[in-house]
Amino acid sequence: MTKDLVDSAGPVAGQAPPEGGKARRVYLLLKDRIARGEYPEGAALPGEQRLAQEFEVSRVTVRRALDALHADHMIEKRPGSGTIVQRGRSASVLAGDFATLMPQLIEMGQATEARLLSYGYAQPSSVVASALNLEPTDRVQTAVRVRLVEGEPFSHLTTHVPEQIARNYSEADLATTPLFRLLERGGVHIDHADQTVSAALASPEVAEALSISVGAPLLTIERVVRDDTGKGVEFLSALYRPDRFRLEMALSRVGSREDRHWAPVIGTKGS
Repeated sequence: MTKDLVDSAGPVAGQAPPEGGKARRVYLLLKDRIARGEYPEGAALPGEQRLAQEFEVSRVTVRRALDALHADHMIEKRPGSGTIVQRGRSASVLAGDFATLMPQLIEMGQATEARLLSYGYAQPSSVVASALNLEPTDRVQTAVRVRLVEGEPFSHLTTHVPEQIARNYSEADLATTPLFRLLERGGVHIDHADQTVSAALASPEVAEALSISVGAPLLTIERVVRDDTGKGVEFLSALYRPDRFRLEMALSRVGSREDRHWAPVIGTKGS
């Protein structure tokens, strides 16, 4: 990992938040405010005493949180000027329309760079086996990839594909070609998918891969892809940096009188 990547991404890869629940809470809240622009680049943070009063913690606790933000290259302590937000070079932020997310994710996979971190065959977890309707003795090909935009990581992808399907492509293929293309090239007729969106905290391995702090919040997408017979052909677990990827949705007021309600507008961001 180059110094440029560390500096532009913010946190040092795998940098842990401050120890102690209170310091960690202050650290995460301030980090979120900086990421959302509440404290813009070049702005001064409130003083330690004011932050201590706001968060109802000691100044020592605030100081530990600020030290961690400084280690993450998000703030700079300047004598006589206080603590200044230092966000560094602006990173690209990708946005997906919730109503047309699937085609956008496929297009995103073709327009961004992917690095293959691991590849192999093994028996799946009970969650994956159940989602793909596999037998206890079945195996899956599991691959872990990090996707980058402009050389900076924004997503961590883990895919599980039944062995009989995965044997149609190689590790080298997966390192250079989107998985959907490989599945279709192997004769799979993809028909539909079930997808959920949630949130999670970064494990040490994911934090290192995404150049974020351990325990940092992440947007998660889990997807089970099925063919035209209803058979599961892929289980995806995707983790996204919320400062580099966001979900958006355009809404329109529809209906009449008492039945008026908000409904998603389909196709406003392309397909």
